[in-house]
Amino acid sequence: MKPDLIDRIYECSVLPDLWPGVLDELAALSDSRGGLLFSARDRVLNWTASANLSEIFRTYVEDGWFPRCTRRVCLFGQSQPGFFVEHDFWTADQLDSNPIYRDFFRPRGLGWSAGTGLQMPTGDRVVFSIEREYSRGPIEKERVNALNELRPHLARSALVTARLGLQRATGAKEALTAMGLPALLLNESGTVIEANHLIEGLGDHVQWRARNRIALADGRASELLWAGLAALDSDPDQVVRSFPLRDADDRAALVVHMIPIRRSAHDIFAGSYVLLVLTPVTMPLAPRIELMRSLFDLTPSEARVARGLALGETLEEIASAGGVAISTVRSQLRVVLQKTGCARQAELVALLANVTLDRSAPESPTTS
Repeated sequence: MKPDLIDRIYECSVLPDLWPGVLDELAALSDSRGGLLFSARDRVLNWTASANLSEIFRTYVEDGWFPRCTRRVCLFGQSQPGFFVEHDFWTADQLDSNPIYRDFFRPRGLGWSAGTGLQMPTGDRVVFSIEREYSRGPIEKERVNALNELRPHLARSALVTARLGLQRATGAKEALTAMGLPALLLNESGTVIEANHLIEGLGDHVQWRARNRIALADGRASELLWAGLAALDSDPDQVVRSFPLRDADDRAALVVHMIPIRRSAHDIFAGSYVLLVLTPVTMPLAPRIELMRSLFDLTPSEARVARGLALGETLEEIASAGGVAISTVRSQLRVVLQKTGCARQAELVALLANVTLDRSAPESPTTS
């Protein structure tokens, strides 16, 4: 993991004009020309790209190539979350006859990519894509794996960026208001620096204490929050950064996302250490793997175990379907329990049974 790059990813959450530089770094990891970020909600599209791809993708959007391109449909249609390349979807002959590749990408020297689609519980849809020259050949698996290691951080930062409409925040109060989700800022000791008015409607979950501190009514979520605050700098790889917040009936009602304030983001959120954003959870279908990963920071294998349990499969059936040993599945289950704040398997199944997502197909948004 690259801690400096991760810090820059989180810096972009409220300073989206810095995304082109981070996209350049992601492209360098995969020996590619550049990268781009698309964000869509309510049929409105916002986007940014590496400087050397900006004009190409301006043409892509403004000349009507975007709604004709099936790449994002393929990305959002995957049950397995991650970055994907062209040959995950199409044969060489299909690519040769694909009008977007034949008539748009290849004439401009492009034609290979690694992309991922992020469906947020808020209705935001985000695509990251890394673009490589056609002459260089497809992006290799080990480079895709490197992008996948960064994907959870990209997802959390992009959630904030998307809610702000890819606009630079001008101040803490304005940013929290524009987010349209319950959110608050904490300093290193857990004292609230700023909160938006939507937090006031969560009195059953977020309770105010003396000296401008808060407590989460869900004890397990509270433990994860304070453990995360304590270890965010000293042991960041062990921090659970996204976790469920349960109601009085022990059902997941919200998911808390911990987004560290890094680098020049302190200019916007002065004196702050972490941004907490609370996203809603709706009911009641077995969750998609993608949603579970975005909510609970699960690896692909951990998410498959969780989803299998939610669908009523036994650990033995999950192991058999995945071609792994039962001991491996049990080990993965222990990590899933830790990340979701559950004490036992039945509790995990009850939690996951209450998580779902709008499954409508991605629309063709307009630009803003």
